[in-house]
Amino acid sequence: MNYTDVCILIPTLNEAATIGDLIKDFKKVGFSNILVIDGNSKDGTAQIAELEGARVVLQTGKGKGQAMIQAFELIESPYVIMVDGDGTYLAKEAPSLLEPILVGKADHVIGNRLEKYSPGAFTKLNLVGNRLINLLFDIAYGVQLRDILSGYRAFTLDSIRELELNKTGFEIETEISVECILKKQLVEEVPITYLPRSEKGETKLNPVKDGIRIGSTIYRLAKVHNPMFYFGIIGFVFIMAGLLTGTYVVIEWLDGTTRIPLSVLTALFIIFGLQMFIFGMLSDLIVTLHRQTVSLIQEKNKQREITNREKIIDGEDGK
Repeated sequence: MNYTDVCILIPTLNEAATIGDLIKDFKKVGFSNILVIDGNSKDGTAQIAELEGARVVLQTGKGKGQAMIQAFELIESPYVIMVDGDGTYLAKEAPSLLEPILVGKADHVIGNRLEKYSPGAFTKLNLVGNRLINLLFDIAYGVQLRDILSGYRAFTLDSIRELELNKTGFEIETEISVECILKKQLVEEVPITYLPRSEKGETKLNPVKDGIRIGSTIYRLAKVHNPMFYFGIIGFVFIMAGLLTGTYVVIEWLDGTTRIPLSVLTALFIIFGLQMFIFGMLSDLIVTLHRQTVSLIQEKNKQREITNREKIIDGEDGK
């Protein structure tokens, strides 16, 4: 394939230690269309990228997510490869990410880091956090993806145009994965090598803070895809609280003490929890009916397009 049809998108922030070699490596593989979206680095990252022949655009806002959203609006190439600029990914593995797209098996390909990571690439906390977040995603969306936080991905331009992205921070990979599922895009995962960060580069990710934000993003976005999961968790929390306070009320009552206010609170907890489960079931029914309606509309539109094409062909044959 002609790699000029592929845009290599690299979001950067103070990646002077690695950006030059990364651009060189992609050029060695055959990629010449390289776009660096730089978050106003203070270490000369943008200047190094320009010297290596990349197109550099300065980010207008803050955060990796905002950089990606801004860059997606600029890209016109039929295919896009997104890669972090910290030197943890190998340029030579880019063709393997493109392959499922080129053969029509996928609209979006995720590089799975968790099968071939190098020693020291993950801390124990990061590894556990990644696995927990992926498990939460699988439960919430019913789709088994092993590495939704990967920073090495391939897209078609049509796939990117369908995504409705709003997150401005490190939650962007999660939102991209969710959007692909919601838009019913074909998603594939390809095992890739994941290397330790350069000693000269500092990570911008806070494992605990950003992990919580990513988990909350998965949960909040689930209400339009799996409302039973969204409302069910709320209901479960309140019912467990009711059972806890109720147990205390019963123990006190057996000892001869009546806790009327706590008894009322227990009843409210359990009633509210049951209501959340009911809301979840009703919302799930509405979402299911909506999906069926959308599916029927899309099917009719396809049939209408086929019919129109046949009329045009028949008209041309008649002439």
